[in-house]
Amino acid sequence: DVPLVESGGGSVEIGGSLRLSCVVSKYTPERPSMGWFRQAPGPGKEREMVASVDKSGRTRYQDSVQGRFTVSRDNDKNTLDLRMNSLKPEDTATYYCAACTGDYCVSRYAAYLWGLGTQVTVSS
Repeated sequence: DVPLVESGGGSVEIGGSLRLSCVVSKYTPERPSMGWFRQAPGPGKEREMVASVDKSGRTRYQDSVQGRFTVSRDNDKNTLDLRMNSLKPEDTATYYCAACTGDYCVSRYAAYLWGLGTQVTVSS
C-alpha cells in the first residue's frame, strides 16, 4: 500500500488551472505537517517545497507561487489539495505530496513519506 497517492496532474496552457489532490492513508500518523513539493526536469534540479500546512494549520508558500496557488487540508477526508491558477511554464514539474516530521513541512529533508508524484506540464 502506498500511504500517499497524488492525482490531478496533466497538461495545460499558460494561464490555466489545475487541482492536485493527495489522499492520505489511515496508516500515516494523525495530522502530520504536510506539503506539496515539486521537482523540475533536468540535471541538478532539486525537489523544492511549493506549499505546506503546519500541524497548527498555518499555510506556507514558495514566493514564486504566492497568490497563485492555494493549499488546503481536509482532516475528515484525509486529503491535501493544491489549487494552482495562472500557471506558468516554470511550474512544469513532477509534484509530490509529503508528510513531514515536526511541526513544519518546508524542507524535503523533513519528509518521511512521499507519494509517487504527478506530472504537471504548462505550455503555450
